[in-house]
Amino acid sequence: MRALSRVGEPVRWLASRARPRRGMGSSSAAGGRRDPGENPKVGRLRELFTGDAADGWEKSWEFGVTPWDLGKPTPVIEHLVRSGTLPKGRALVPGCGMGYDVVALACPERFVVGLDVSDLAIKKAKQWSSSLPNADYFTFLAEDFFKWIPSEQFDLIFDYTFFCALDPSLRVAWAETVNRLLKPDGELLTLIYLIHYR
Repeated sequence: MRALSRVGEPVRWLASRARPRRGMGSSSAAGGRRDPGENPKVGRLRELFTGDAADGWEKSWEFGVTPWDLGKPTPVIEHLVRSGTLPKGRALVPGCGMGYDVVALACPERFVVGLDVSDLAIKKAKQWSSSLPNADYFTFLAEDFFKWIPSEQFDLIFDYTFFCALDPSLRVAWAETVNRLLKPDGELLTLIYLIHYR
């Protein structure tokens, strides 16, 4: 982990980069890396984003075009939960989708808020998770990450591809919002996949 300054306070960051896979279809001239736009699901997703971004996310869930959805918790979250190294207290998962990471993080020592701009994603997350044994330790909210004002700051924010899904013009706003939502001694855990043209 690498410490970066945040308004004079240290924040630990964990970043992961997608590694190009060999033998996985065509590649661009840039070091054999694959253009995500070559994936038909990504191409279909781009077609859904013709206007308002919130509408595009809603359509992606409506039409089942969710290529980022693993159908289970992110493996690094499963590993970190087992290791016991994550901070206790309050955690936030922006762009939580189906909420697998929210549920995996939730425990008596950690209350987790799953946030998504898509009403349908939140509805689906609530449907599959409401009767789980740890359901008292998490909640799902359909809110705009940039406008949402919680009652308390968070000890942990886990961003799995939320940042890289944003239009690059929103990246400064993302950093300002994370700064506002995260406690001064909180931890930001991110998995960001580099897209060559962004």
